[in-house]
Amino acid sequence: MKDLAQYQAQHFNWQVSEGIGYLSLNRPERKNPLTFDSYAEMRDLFRELHYSEAVDVVVICATGGNFCSGGDVHEIIGPLVNMDMKELLKFTRMTGDLVKAMLACGKPIIAAVEGVAVGAGAIMAMASDMRIATPDSKTAFLFTRVGLAGCDMGACAVLPRIIGQSRAADLLYTGRSMSGEEGERWGFYSQLVEADAIQAKAKEMAERVAAGPNFAHMMTKTQLNHEWNMSIDQAIEAEAQAQAICMQTQDFERAYHAFVNKQRPEFAGD
Repeated sequence: MKDLAQYQAQHFNWQVSEGIGYLSLNRPERKNPLTFDSYAEMRDLFRELHYSEAVDVVVICATGGNFCSGGDVHEIIGPLVNMDMKELLKFTRMTGDLVKAMLACGKPIIAAVEGVAVGAGAIMAMASDMRIATPDSKTAFLFTRVGLAGCDMGACAVLPRIIGQSRAADLLYTGRSMSGEEGERWGFYSQLVEADAIQAKAKEMAERVAAGPNFAHMMTKTQLNHEWNMSIDQAIEAEAQAQAICMQTQDFERAYHAFVNKQRPEFAGD
């Protein structure tokens, strides 16, 4: 396993500070497009996060005023045109694996969106647990605009659960941009923050999450994802089991003693 606190990413920016992992793409001159290599390295990083004790929460943020412009036209779209079906399926499964890894990493993920978040960039925001944006952000699932279906990287499964079926269909059929105001009103973004304050806001949110009971946060993330496919009865039973497990943690006991002594609990994630 990699030491993610010291990990030197090759195809994007990655650093860890006080339990918070900060990730951003690093091609601002092109509005931060993805390449085959950055897709694969991010997938592997999020897979490793599941086992890491050095990182409690992840912030995905913009570089140079933009979040991500999706797959690079020259380095991804062009080569795809010349691939056979087996090669294409290998690629589309890899991109889907990034979303699977984000959902299964056990760490809350905050997306701080500035500028454009389109194509796979919009998907990365969608696959995050919490999303904030600037008023002038533009989010677009623009797959139909390049002749593809809107059902990419889990969009048809996840997006309707966030903003509703009709609104998701609107975005996935047309490929149009969702404004920051629209995104907040529809519940895709929890709040809008001015560009000069969004990095600080994301850090503040991450610090608040990281200061909490991180084992319990892992349980919350797991249940949020797994309960999509459960009946209400199954979900209630799963949550009963998850909560009973959390009641065995030292954090739960610390919280009790802190409450009795009228103190604020200090969680350690154990």
